[in-house]
Amino acid sequence: MKLILRSMSAYSHGIFVSIFIKFLASVAELAIPYILAHLIDDVVPLQRIGLVLLWGGLMIATSFAARQLNISANSRAVDNAHRVSYDVRQALFSKTANLSGAQFDAFGLPSLISRMTSDSYNVQACVQSLQTMCTRMPILLFGGIAATMLMDPALSAILCVIVPILLAVVLTVSRYGIPLYRRVQERLDGVVRTMREDITGIRVVKVLSKTEYEKRRFRAANDSMTHADILASTVMAVPGPFMQMCLNIGLTLVVWFGAQRVYGGAIKPGVILAFLTYFNMVMQGVMGINRIFMMLSKATASADRIDQVLSVCSDQEVLPASACPAPAGDEFIRFEHVDFSYGETDSAGSFAGAEREKCLSDINFAIRRGESLGIIGPTGCGKTTIVNLLMRFYDAESGHIFVDGRDVRSYEKDELRRKFGVVFQNDMVFFNTLRENIRFGRRIDDLALMRAVEDAAASEYISSLEGGLDYRAEIKGANLSGGQKQRLLISRALAGDPEILVLDDSSSALDYKTDAALRKAIFEHHTGAATILIAQRVSSVQNMTNILVLDNGQCIGYGSHNALLETCPAYREIYRAQMGALA
Repeated sequence: MKLILRSMSAYSHGIFVSIFIKFLASVAELAIPYILAHLIDDVVPLQRIGLVLLWGGLMIATSFAARQLNISANSRAVDNAHRVSYDVRQALFSKTANLSGAQFDAFGLPSLISRMTSDSYNVQACVQSLQTMCTRMPILLFGGIAATMLMDPALSAILCVIVPILLAVVLTVSRYGIPLYRRVQERLDGVVRTMREDITGIRVVKVLSKTEYEKRRFRAANDSMTHADILASTVMAVPGPFMQMCLNIGLTLVVWFGAQRVYGGAIKPGVILAFLTYFNMVMQGVMGINRIFMMLSKATASADRIDQVLSVCSDQEVLPASACPAPAGDEFIRFEHVDFSYGETDSAGSFAGAEREKCLSDINFAIRRGESLGIIGPTGCGKTTIVNLLMRFYDAESGHIFVDGRDVRSYEKDELRRKFGVVFQNDMVFFNTLRENIRFGRRIDDLALMRAVEDAAASEYISSLEGGLDYRAEIKGANLSGGQKQRLLISRALAGDPEILVLDDSSSALDYKTDAALRKAIFEHHTGAATILIAQRVSSVQNMTNILVLDNGQCIGYGSHNALLETCPAYREIYRAQMGALA
């Protein structure tokens, strides 16, 4: 709830105006039954048409004013709620974009998506209701009670007995609402996770004829969320029938006792009509407060989930250069005795378990400007993890990583990452033109862009497409082949003329001829860059300055291609399997 109030403070003036207008509208609604009672009991008996029309016109004018004020207040409330939810989504997106790899893993992508969508919508609905229902309902409740006490204290005693009972029931039930709705949102995370996996892997699902299997898996996740939602809604709906029963009992008592008092001359008939209207307003207020608590329970659970992300502290502080050690050599990139492990983390990115199996152990290598490093090894041996540590998506557990003579921990993240041109495994092609996919918001002129396209061996296929660089790629490059996507992504990496070029298994879909032409263009036109190439094929890395051979997170070979053929049995075996002979 603190998040909601904190977000509303930026628009306090507009929210105050909306609440004030809603207050005036509610007061106008309360005045209508009083005018009706005065008209029936005091004006009509005078039999003066002019007065009847005057008070009747006043009643109509009050009704119209209440309607217009309610429309104005509701419109302002919607506008304010959208502004608040916009800010919350922007802040949540910004925070998510700056989470470290460990923190991102801790929350999980499906959970972050549901917090950005359904949770932020619940906050928006809450902000809107706080300006409308939370203003109108209490005024109807307490204003109606006050009006009935002024009209007839004896009859108002019925309300004074019923209302506290109803409020006690609402408050008691609402205590259980927040954890129940939090559970609903957590189950929604599971639905989003399953749906995302199925949509992303729909081709695999179809080719393996596992559509029915995935339907059952999704149904299980959906059922789990539905049952949690039904439980939460059922618990929060408990006061409804009880309140309706109390309303009917109260109305019956009002009619019965009111009739007795009218017959006895204690009150006039108009008072009974007004009293019945006020009684309905009071009951409407109580039931509205029940809906408010239901909405607040849901919104509070959602706000807490959003605040978990917004309040997480960075686990990757920028250290002053004086606090970091100096590298042992003058190489542009240097790893010194680097260890790293993935593991279970909390939302702050801190490890929460006992002992973790090392993903990388005692990794050492160095690259000068213009030199290249090939990394090769079996799947899961830690090749991509080296890149993740180099770009500081994660921090090493021990050892040091240096770029351009500085520990990576001493760089601002943007300053460090501007040095890189990277193509990751399964990298993203966005729903945009090829030109904008390559440029990606950077100030890159057309000449540099075309040079990158040519170096990536992409100019021939791009020119064959309708519109060339203005050809629009579908989401994830669905209308491009695997090789076309990889060349487009390599063009993006080269276009910024990076100091460090990282190609993570980025040529797996390319034929040997295109792969060779690509590597030749990189070595000829990007001589100042330090290049790291992760590959499964020996032919892709054999011309690198040095090659790092990994197995189970450990370096089992390091050196040139020819040196590794002599000293590293594992590399020699890979070469024999792929090339069919030894050099």
